[in-house]
Amino acid sequence: MASILRFRKVCYVEPVKCSTIGFESFEAPEIEKKDDEGLAKQKQKQKQKQKKKSSKRQPREWRCMDYCCLTVGYMCTAWWLLLFLYHCLPAALLGFQVPEPPGARLRREGLTALHPVVLVPGIVTGGLELWEGRPCSDGLFRKRLWGGSFTEIFKRPLCWLEHLTLHNETGLDPPGIRVRAVPGLVAADYFAPGYFVWAVLIENLARIGYEGKNLYMAAYDWRLSFQNTEIRDQALSRLKSKIELMYVTNGNKRVVVVPHSMGVIYFFHFLKWVESRPPMGGGGGPGWCAKHIKAIMNIGPAFLGVPKAVSNIFSAEGKDVAFIRSMAPGVLDSEILGLQTLEHVMRVCRTWDSIVSLIPKGGETIWGNLDWSPEEGDECHFAKKRYTQPSLLDNNDTNNSDGKMGFRIKEPVRYGRLISFGKATSQLPSSQLPNLGSKDFLHTKFNSFCSEVWTEYDEMSRDSIRKIAENKAYTARTFLDLLRFAAPKMMQRAEAQFSHGIADNLDDPKYAHYKYWSNPLETKLPDAPDMEIYCLYGVGLPTERSYVYKHSTTDRCNSIPFQIDSSAEGSDSDSNSNGGCLKGGVYFVDGDESVPVVSAGFMCAKGWKGRTRFNPSGMATYIREYRHKAPASLFEGRGVESGAHVDIMGNVALIEDVLRVAAGATSAEMGGDRIYSDIMRMSDRINLRL
Repeated sequence: MASILRFRKVCYVEPVKCSTIGFESFEAPEIEKKDDEGLAKQKQKQKQKQKKKSSKRQPREWRCMDYCCLTVGYMCTAWWLLLFLYHCLPAALLGFQVPEPPGARLRREGLTALHPVVLVPGIVTGGLELWEGRPCSDGLFRKRLWGGSFTEIFKRPLCWLEHLTLHNETGLDPPGIRVRAVPGLVAADYFAPGYFVWAVLIENLARIGYEGKNLYMAAYDWRLSFQNTEIRDQALSRLKSKIELMYVTNGNKRVVVVPHSMGVIYFFHFLKWVESRPPMGGGGGPGWCAKHIKAIMNIGPAFLGVPKAVSNIFSAEGKDVAFIRSMAPGVLDSEILGLQTLEHVMRVCRTWDSIVSLIPKGGETIWGNLDWSPEEGDECHFAKKRYTQPSLLDNNDTNNSDGKMGFRIKEPVRYGRLISFGKATSQLPSSQLPNLGSKDFLHTKFNSFCSEVWTEYDEMSRDSIRKIAENKAYTARTFLDLLRFAAPKMMQRAEAQFSHGIADNLDDPKYAHYKYWSNPLETKLPDAPDMEIYCLYGVGLPTERSYVYKHSTTDRCNSIPFQIDSSAEGSDSDSNSNGGCLKGGVYFVDGDESVPVVSAGFMCAKGWKGRTRFNPSGMATYIREYRHKAPASLFEGRGVESGAHVDIMGNVALIEDVLRVAAGATSAEMGGDRIYSDIMRMSDRINLRL
């Protein structure tokens, strides 16, 4: 047995491995094996420690972009949470009682659908969808680019902007891109998920019997000039055909038209177009409106334009953007994030001719000059402002302080200065300001410093930009001269579509051109004495009227050289500072947050009242104002008594007025005028030949 064991030991050969020196045996002494095992265990422990360290999140320095994304995430989460709670929690929670929908109450009173109803949306509230696009838009065919969830802004922002931009010379589609209005009631029922526009009114109309056969949404591409909606899409022709069809299929009942915001002047353009001769007009003849239309109920009408359009075109701003700039300087500009947000917005918006339609109309006669404005003596403390019961008599007494609480201005606010460079310039007597003439807009402005032109500011010399801002103030008249100088290509294209003056002689053949048809001061109402016009708008909210600007000192290309001076503030203790009217570089007046009272109400209060040269048939006009009342609680949503420009679409009183007229109520049954603001006093101050 021992010999066998010795033989096995001799014959057993360990395998060898090849090394750089020679062959080595894998068999090692026991001491070396123990050392190798120890090293292996140490390596395993080290690997485990490294894994534990790598599994722990390493702290890193946060960038500004991270904070912005976090803020947006919190805001979106909070919004969806509040929306979830609003729809899921019991309605009677915390004592809140859901008011009965006006449609249900009126149906119980016996009101039913009578006259067909046509809804006309305003600017930006209608959805737009893609029909043809660039390669970057793959997968978006017939998907919404505007309205809805707006997800494409975050996925491919530059591609999204490119497809919303119109051709800079024609004002129509760029080659290879077709974006069209979403058809049907869904075009503007909701602007975004949970944010209604027409949805509440549509629902209440349905409660008294309205449906697809007698209710129609006249959707159109709100970016285009009004005549171009006909040239490209035949939108006006389709609206004419639809009204004629609804008239015939509903027992020859005349139509009630309900336009909103810019849709008001779009439909006003239609009134002249439909009776004009082809090819410029629709060929309906002089009696078409009298035959087919019962009433026009204008909601938040921008008849005479809005000052918001001034700041949008001039610097792509408004009070909200100016506030963001003051709270987070540079975030919207390129210095920190490189976003150049406002530059992109201006680049796109200046291709939309519709914005030019909202520039204030009527010049200094309507909006005031350097020393005068129709809002002189208006109150500024809207939080303290309390309206009396509606009465025309109270409006004529400018010294009556019993009905209205708050602060009367000792030094009048010079609202006529739509743009003032510097707070002092907005308050100085006109004798101390430089006179602006045509020669001020004739000097050379070409600048070859910028290799790529984004906006027409990039084509201006620095000297020209500086001269624009040197202690100057611009009125509604001189602002147009300023735009013709600073944005000549945009104005040349847009002024072929719109006019902003006052007609001396409405019988002049030149006013047969379509560019005058959306201006109530350059167009007659149709010969339809039985038709009614209502001006329905909110009051009691601070509304932008004029702006204090400053010159941006940057010499960077592709930048906007002007911005609202958010540091300009009023002071109650200083009578010369105009008190609470000036806040964040913006002067405020009474209105619905978007449209001042003078623009929304003047035509119904004076311009069309009775037989005037603008209303030769004496068509009846009525004013219905709605006092703003903020929501009592979170569960009231955006409020059932809101007077805000869009939120008023859910105002119970306004919905009831629309439903009653659609159901056949007369003006006497409606109660005639209902006025809370100073529109009558403002109208009396406007010296317009009627």
